[in-house]
Amino acid sequence: MKKVEEKLEQKEIRPTAMRMLVLETLRNQKAAISLQDLEIEFEKADRITLYRTLKTFQEKGLIHSIADGTGITKYALCEEGCKCAPEDMHVHFFCNRCEDTFCLPKFKIPKVSLPKGFVTLETNLLVKGTCANCTH
Repeated sequence: MKKVEEKLEQKEIRPTAMRMLVLETLRNQKAAISLQDLEIEFEKADRITLYRTLKTFQEKGLIHSIADGTGITKYALCEEGCKCAPEDMHVHFFCNRCEDTFCLPKFKIPKVSLPKGFVTLETNLLVKGTCANCTH
């Protein structure tokens, strides 16, 4: 848990017990998770506390949110050195079978040159198909 506490402190996040547990849970996930997933994991925890924890993590650049077309926002840890700027964004993959959403950090989203006066605030690229677990 010491590494979890240090990670929070690096991002200037006060390491409360709940924040440490949520970060540890996020670190152990193979796919992005939703607020609802966290509520199941921490059934005794207050929904608002979990939501605020995710929002704090996102504001401090520890996690990023993913809109995968399901209408449910999912969250995943950012890569080391990520500033959550458009040039840091990577492709996400949504499995149509198991409905898991995966980060593909090795596949960066290319920079799009916009017309004069346009400003990029967010970039998102989602690939849909069948993940390796569901293909077998």
